[in-house]
Amino acid sequence: MANMIGTGAFTSLGFQLKDMQNPISILTLWVLGGVLALSGAFSYAEVGTYIRKSGGEYAFLSEIYHPLLGYLSGWISITVGFAAPIALAAIAFTEYFQIGGFNTKWVAIVMLAVITFIHTKNLRTSSRFQIVSTFFKVMVILAIIVSGLMMTGNTNISLEITPDYYSEIKSGAFAIALIYVSYSYSGWNAAAYITDEFKTPRKSLPVALIGGTLIVTFLYSLLQFVFLKHVPMGELIGQIEVGAIATEKMFGESISKFFSIAISILLISGISAMVWVGPRVTSSMANQHRLWNYFKTANNKIPQRALWLQFVISFILIVTGSFEQIMIYCGVLLTLSTMLVVYAVFILRFKNKEKNADTYRSPLFPLFQILYLLLSGWMIAYTIINHPYETIIGLLNLLVGMITFYISKRMTNEKTITE
Repeated sequence: MANMIGTGAFTSLGFQLKDMQNPISILTLWVLGGVLALSGAFSYAEVGTYIRKSGGEYAFLSEIYHPLLGYLSGWISITVGFAAPIALAAIAFTEYFQIGGFNTKWVAIVMLAVITFIHTKNLRTSSRFQIVSTFFKVMVILAIIVSGLMMTGNTNISLEITPDYYSEIKSGAFAIALIYVSYSYSGWNAAAYITDEFKTPRKSLPVALIGGTLIVTFLYSLLQFVFLKHVPMGELIGQIEVGAIATEKMFGESISKFFSIAISILLISGISAMVWVGPRVTSSMANQHRLWNYFKTANNKIPQRALWLQFVISFILIVTGSFEQIMIYCGVLLTLSTMLVVYAVFILRFKNKEKNADTYRSPLFPLFQILYLLLSGWMIAYTIINHPYETIIGLLNLLVGMITFYISKRMTNEKTITE
């Protein structure tokens, strides 16, 4: 939940409304995004309790498929998997928490540098901060939802299913909007990055993955309903600070400032969570790939060099990429990695036909796996058609990752020959 609840729920609605005008289509989108995340969570719970290693996709794909695929998933995590959401959240923070007439990008960069510096110093403080801030996140969202449901709305939102509804949910715009929503739910697989740290993975991992996803789906869907209930859709189109606009309509300008500050703090918490977790993937790769040896975890168990590497990548994304471009670029690559893990359930079931009592089994197999693969494939196909520029950047990023894999492999072989 700490990793899931973040930027997307308060920022992506404005992009969805660019091409979709039916409120029930928007709500369907968010529920479907939750179902998609839940389908992935079922699959990750099964794979994670079979391959009990930390590292998420990096560990799973390396063992099930080939070290190259595992490496590329790790490469995605290093280059965009965490850095891009961090950049997005930092940009969103400046939209909610206006600071004078300063350049918003540089405010975001300075704030990110401070958070990164804090995480290089004290692990205990970081962990305590995340627990408290997650509780704070949920309370802020619940306050907005409960107030929004009880108060009279400013729009005549209709939940009637019309012919336009069927046209919209079958359109390319709906598929592309699902990219934004899937980004908002990103983090549902976060527990898989620390699998071997659970005392009882068979019980704890499914609870973390599935339970967290169900709760967040419920909160997100109600939150979008409240936004649509209180703000005319025309005023939200293309806007990033959706939460601030909605709370101003609900509570007035003075109280809405409090919620804007609360949401900005919520975003800082999300940034902090990703800053904390992301470098652990880099340090894991550094232990197995010679090219990344420089980023090994230091004696104090804090991956300081990996933290600053992540900061540099986020810095570049903030300076060079627009909010929408980063979201699409990140969403496509992350979806490709998760699709491979979901498909791995079929491979594991085929290899291990006898049920293992100590391994979680996804219910209604293969329903959720097929649903995840079909929806994700549909979403990526429309993204390639409608956003070729971002797609090409993503493919080039994978190509660079493949080159670094073989460079690292060659370095390792040369060292072995020398020794």
